[in-house]
Amino acid sequence: MSAPARSAPGASTPDNHRWRALVFIALAQLMVVLDATIVNIALPSAQRDLGISDGNRQWVVTAYALAFGGLLLFGGRIADLWGRKRAFVIGLTGFAAASALGGAAQSGAMMFGARALQGVFGALLAPAALSLLAVMFTDAKERAKAFGIYGAIAGGGGAVGLILGGFLTEYLDWRWTFFVNIPFAIVAAAGAYFVIREPEGGRNRSPLDIPGVILSTLGLVSLVYGFTRAESDGWSDSVTVGLFVAAAVLLVAFVVTESRVKAPLLPLRVVTDRNRGGVYLSLGLAIIAMFGTFLFLTYYLQVVKGYSPVKTGFAFLPMVAGMITGSTQIGTRLMTRVPARLLMGPGFLVAAVGMLLFAQLEIGSSYATLVLPALLLLGLGMGSAFMPAMSLATHGVQPRDAGVASAMVNTSQQVGGAIGTALLNTIASSATTSYVKDHIATAASKPQQQLVQLQGMVHGYSNAIWVAVGILALAAAVALTFVNAGRPGAVQASGTGGAGEGLEDEVQVPVVAH
Repeated sequence: MSAPARSAPGASTPDNHRWRALVFIALAQLMVVLDATIVNIALPSAQRDLGISDGNRQWVVTAYALAFGGLLLFGGRIADLWGRKRAFVIGLTGFAAASALGGAAQSGAMMFGARALQGVFGALLAPAALSLLAVMFTDAKERAKAFGIYGAIAGGGGAVGLILGGFLTEYLDWRWTFFVNIPFAIVAAAGAYFVIREPEGGRNRSPLDIPGVILSTLGLVSLVYGFTRAESDGWSDSVTVGLFVAAAVLLVAFVVTESRVKAPLLPLRVVTDRNRGGVYLSLGLAIIAMFGTFLFLTYYLQVVKGYSPVKTGFAFLPMVAGMITGSTQIGTRLMTRVPARLLMGPGFLVAAVGMLLFAQLEIGSSYATLVLPALLLLGLGMGSAFMPAMSLATHGVQPRDAGVASAMVNTSQQVGGAIGTALLNTIASSATTSYVKDHIATAASKPQQQLVQLQGMVHGYSNAIWVAVGILALAAAVALTFVNAGRPGAVQASGTGGAGEGLEDEVQVPVVAH
């Protein structure tokens, strides 16, 4: 273990239990990430048992996404106000209760309500977890290790959720995909309560910016729901267009409000710093590319190749291994030696090469020679890029803004996920429809028609994945252009001024280092 960080005069010394605290923070993060994919596996069984119509089944996912995405900034601000430890424990407790409600659901409405509640408490839990790391790990090398572990879990947990969801659904019951959250939450909350010692003096006790809360929540909900509707009802649907217009108006009003109020929900200094802004934008772009591709690959393996849910989950394991290796071995070892942009930019490009392999998918493609190396490259690249990005997200931020800065990471990921699923799915569906229309006339027999349908599906995936390759290349360009922070080890702390200010000189600020 590294030596304790050298603190600024008057700053809190590093907590002796911080590594044990990391275990419980990582466990909570794993639970949230697992939940995102584990429920998708269970959805067909839950829909059948609860009598949810095809038109309403999307609300099992959408209710969570809207509450989580819409309330993230508010959750981050509450963490700054109440204290991250308290917000973390309350978030875990509420998430466990909502999970119990979901597992016990007797109707579609009860399920939708439980998912919305999970989103509410997840929006409190996620930024509290990340900001706890920001204020507890101040030594550059220790910070690199801590964020390496956190980044690996944030990136790879989704694939583990596919495996766990498959096992629980096939061998137990879909309700266990909800109940499994309860032991995770109890252990993490109890451990956090007894182990975490949040540094003093980092709270933001300013009164809540109520107009900012309302505008940001409504704006983000409109944006996320707009992309969700675009996927199911089309981009030209009047309600979809109306939601996007409303989102634009509300979010512009939010920015104007934040520039004028005395105690803003989101201080604009958090996002106008070029390093943090570059991280939020590049992470959002990378998530757009990843989320759509996960969806396509899951369908490809199950529908085209005939894999079971459990086998599909195991098929994703090489990506998890790549992410863990990239995050804990490459990212952690190099983060204190090279500038973050030289990890993020190349990391996104390596992931783009993996995505490029996916673009070559055909019906008869071999898992061993195409899917496996593509997953390894995607995981390795994303793991190497995510780790410094997670750490840099709170780069130079004042302790009182750590919660809302952390919330911006989750917001960029949540919005990126909604955009990625809707945008890439629309591109894939359009290409599939066009392919089938052009080729179905030549298919005389039913088996030939089914073959054309599968070929059209894979053709659609390939077209959308080419777009994902371009998006990852753009993410790399953003990281290399905007992120200009020096090596974390070259400076103990950075000020809160503009990007790059004071990066070569030692600056004394309390608690939050780097």
